[in-house]
Amino acid sequence: MTNAAQVAEAETAALVGEPLTMEAFDRLSGELSGVRFVKIVVDRPAGVAHFLDSARWRFHVEYVAKLLNMPRAELERTLDAVNASVYNDPDRRFYLAILSRHVRQPGTPSKTLHTHQSNGTAEVFFSLETTEADTMDAEMLRYLYTFVRQNVDPSIPVVMKPANHLQEAFLRTIPTDEVPRVLAHELFSQARFVPLNPGMARGRLRVFRTSADYRNMTQPLKWSDIVVMERVPEDIPRVSGIINTAHITPLSHVNVLAHGWKIPNAIALDAFEQIEREKLDGQWVEYRIDPSNANLSLQRIEAPSLAELPAPPRQHVWIDDPETVTGNILGLEELRASDRYRYGTKAANLGELHHLLANGSHRLLGFYQVPRPPRSDLLEYLARQLGVANGEGLANASLAMLRKYVRIPRGIALPFAVQQAFLQSSWRIQQVVGKLKAVLELGADEHIDPLCLELQDLIRRTRMPADMRHSIDAAIVHHLAGADKFVVRSSSNAEDLAGFSAAGIYESVTRVSGVETILRSIQEVWASLVSPRSVRLRQQAGISLDAVYMGVVIQQEVASKLGGVMVTTNPTSASDFRHVYINASRRGSVNAIVSGDASPLQYLYNTMEGGGRTVSLGDSDTDLDDNDKALLGRLALVGRLLQSHFAANYTFADPIDVEWLAGNDELQILQVRPYSH
Repeated sequence: MTNAAQVAEAETAALVGEPLTMEAFDRLSGELSGVRFVKIVVDRPAGVAHFLDSARWRFHVEYVAKLLNMPRAELERTLDAVNASVYNDPDRRFYLAILSRHVRQPGTPSKTLHTHQSNGTAEVFFSLETTEADTMDAEMLRYLYTFVRQNVDPSIPVVMKPANHLQEAFLRTIPTDEVPRVLAHELFSQARFVPLNPGMARGRLRVFRTSADYRNMTQPLKWSDIVVMERVPEDIPRVSGIINTAHITPLSHVNVLAHGWKIPNAIALDAFEQIEREKLDGQWVEYRIDPSNANLSLQRIEAPSLAELPAPPRQHVWIDDPETVTGNILGLEELRASDRYRYGTKAANLGELHHLLANGSHRLLGFYQVPRPPRSDLLEYLARQLGVANGEGLANASLAMLRKYVRIPRGIALPFAVQQAFLQSSWRIQQVVGKLKAVLELGADEHIDPLCLELQDLIRRTRMPADMRHSIDAAIVHHLAGADKFVVRSSSNAEDLAGFSAAGIYESVTRVSGVETILRSIQEVWASLVSPRSVRLRQQAGISLDAVYMGVVIQQEVASKLGGVMVTTNPTSASDFRHVYINASRRGSVNAIVSGDASPLQYLYNTMEGGGRTVSLGDSDTDLDDNDKALLGRLALVGRLLQSHFAANYTFADPIDVEWLAGNDELQILQVRPYSH
């Protein structure tokens, strides 16, 4: 036995030089998001596999250091060099991997999972993967799979799981009968339970098998209800908990709202069956979502009496005083971030992005300048991604990359003052506004919805004053001449606030053409500020009707082959500083993604070492091609740089939400705002 193996046997917790049985796997494995796994270190020259005890070894490199008799202080001092030796050296001694256990349900389709599943029975199999930062080529992946396969109980199928798109391409050159494989998105699609927003709630279960059942409900939803549907719609009122029985994206408006409401939300494919089996529909339950728990937790509780029923939760969200008297209609390029008090955050941030591209920013490197343990220097990772030296030219290279790929559709911004002038132009509108304020003050909830609907109707039907129509028309002619299609977007001061995202509650109108249609669309956006749902949600957040105003952005509508949403974080792991999460749709639209009506393509991209992986194909049958994936990789880096520029503090850690469109080699940025996670 080699000296390294002797050290491992005598001083470490691991299985060394022996085949891994299922019993040994159970003894050594740890758990992450309900999946059991064992870390592996292959000592290639010695021809020995080390299966590590996860309770003893948090990281592979700690074990490698033990094999090398390296003191911990030396490991910490030379961590980057050690990582390079095990992840990037083409002639490395150690190959590092993870072996995870999965259960494939009967009849589960898979285009790449080639195992011998018996009809009608579940099958246990192992997936083998490296870290996504590992630069193994095709031959190294072949060696790793073959060696581990020889050291695992032969009765248990083992398949290779490529850790990124580059490994997927390498594996396409190897026959599947030589290296069987499964793709990450296939495993995700088989996941029966996905925790989206952790938390605990006590409430009454309301189960809706179809959208028609939801729309035709006879008892309106109450804040204390826990809603169970295939895909909960984005117009859901304030409730206590949400359970989706089909896969959705973490970036849907529903999940953003769930986070803002601090309520549990999960995907549980078997929820209908569990609820029916335990007869829980209509019953009061305690509902818990714990990321470490692999199952839906619903425990029946006694229904509270009316006296015991707690009052609906009330927030008190801070909202800055806006400027509603002055403000001209301006081109987006004339705005800065500080103009949000007059034009709203959406408009102001687009103006700030224009200024960044035109003038640069001293903040671009902020995210990479902050040490993020165990990494002390992130700038070298950015330099490698940009293909430049780590030095004084890095900021210029970052700006050059933004200028090369980022575009902003032409547009204008209407300030709050225009909306206020319109509302004050009609005594009938003012009269209903006064009534609505009174019933809100008195808490006369039964009158809120009828007054909101009446006010919305008045705002839509009231003719816009002639001088206002002329000013809007003149601004469009000046800034948008030649455009034939427009998008009219909301830009309120009552959104993107700490504790209140307003995701999906205000209107944006697409495919608008002609001056009359544009003017009607502006009034539709203004009317959305006083919809019954928006008024009630703001009331629950402690935001007064007197404090809210609506700006409007009018932009040229841009044709694209892809569209989507990116958040500069991993929404399922707040501690993950490497990744950004990207949702994409071939419809060239953002709406289908955030509304939850469709399940998009979902990706994680690494903004440190580079590369990405497909999390889910959603409703699509095929993945994007390599060129489009590379474009999304550039988008990920763009997002990280914009996160630095728009950061509200000097940790540069707060993520942003970016809506985007993509052409052949361009990225059109439609929106930049804070992302509440």
